[in-house]
Amino acid sequence: MNRAVFPGSFDPFTKGHEEVVHQALCFFDEVVVAMGENMEKQSFFNKEKRIAHIRSLFPIEHVSIQCYTTLTTTFCHLVGAKCIVRGLRDSKDFEYERSIAHMNKTMSGIETVFLLTSPESTSINARIVREIYKHGGDITPFVTNAHLLV
Repeated sequence: MNRAVFPGSFDPFTKGHEEVVHQALCFFDEVVVAMGENMEKQSFFNKEKRIAHIRSLFPIEHVSIQCYTTLTTTFCHLVGAKCIVRGLRDSKDFEYERSIAHMNKTMSGIETVFLLTSPESTSINARIVREIYKHGGDITPFVTNAHLLV
């Protein structure tokens, strides 16, 4: 099976993230949405609700959701994935992600595949979405099924 890992905190899982998974399914048999757990950071949205939210978006057997606390490359080896998928919104994302991709390849042989988001998703940023939500704003333009998170 040709499996890829799409890592992130997904706090929340935005329409941009959703788009990247759909694109990745054009190239991979399975995409593991890998929710990284950083014990030193407090998540804004509840982990169980984030998992249920992501499951609601992909009721197909080709997408699984798993949590992990290891290095992403270690997790890839554990689940049998040869690639990491990352979405790029702009050149700043590319510069940041390229360095990580090179280090991952050097450490583990795991390749990174970059997928471009659509112009409509380019401005969506999970940090900004959290701020909108914290201040009582409507996040439904940026998060499909946002009602499942609250």
